[in-house]
Amino acid sequence: MSYPDFFSPDKVAVITGAADGIGLAAARRYAELGMHVVMADIHAEKLDAAAGTIQKRSPGQRLDTQVIDVAQFTTLTVLKDHVYAEFGRVDVLMNNAGTSLPTTAWSALAQWRQTLDVNLMGIIHGIQAFTQAMIDQGTPAVIINTGSKQGITNPPGNPAYNVSKAGVKSATEALEHALRNTPDCQVRAHLLIPGYTFTGLTFLGQPTGGTATQPPGAWLPAQVINYMLDAITRGSFYILCPDNEVTHDDDARRILWAAGDLAHDRPPLSRWHPEYKDAFAKFNS
Repeated sequence: MSYPDFFSPDKVAVITGAADGIGLAAARRYAELGMHVVMADIHAEKLDAAAGTIQKRSPGQRLDTQVIDVAQFTTLTVLKDHVYAEFGRVDVLMNNAGTSLPTTAWSALAQWRQTLDVNLMGIIHGIQAFTQAMIDQGTPAVIINTGSKQGITNPPGNPAYNVSKAGVKSATEALEHALRNTPDCQVRAHLLIPGYTFTGLTFLGQPTGGTATQPPGAWLPAQVINYMLDAITRGSFYILCPDNEVTHDDDARRILWAAGDLAHDRPPLSRWHPEYKDAFAKFNS
């Protein structure tokens, strides 16, 4: 498959949360495509190590690392100024940095704030810092924001994470609508919605030591990135990724059921309510 021009040699990609997981997989793939890559992350040592492995595999590409905290807007504006000073353009912006901290509906306020600051405000900061400059380039470019299925179906268990990713969905929808209706604008936005993916977040909070094993149901980050590239090439805005357990049709039915809670005046999160267990099973069959 031939990818759009902004994924071609000598174009420039900026990725937040690039030290591991989906961000690192994206950096590797972009470098393989001949792109120059700016990798940004809050973890300096991990970022340097990740960049070193990519540079060995793609020695001809410019690879730049920047330590930033996406929760702080000024670090994104500094990053934007740096990239334009060094490279003169941004063809792909991937607002990907994220975290997952345990929360409940009425406790863990500090974790709520940190989750929203990184997962939601971090992406909003990236949009605010880069979008106008990318429009002013006058060239085809793309902004990819990493969301989550949890921001759509809202499963019980970690409400702060769900809220943050629901906000990313809304912000990205608003961004794409505005870009599409801006005269002469060649920038587009896409919402990346990974499935079950074997990343650092998957095992966040578990005891350290040893080597984590990929669960049978999970995709690898590289699979997510390859699916994303194909989806953007097709023109998809919602990049709804399957995994080894859940198909696209499974996701579609779950999303439709969740929307039906509002449309049919069911209790929220009825999919997990014992009273609706049989009805959901029939709907999902």
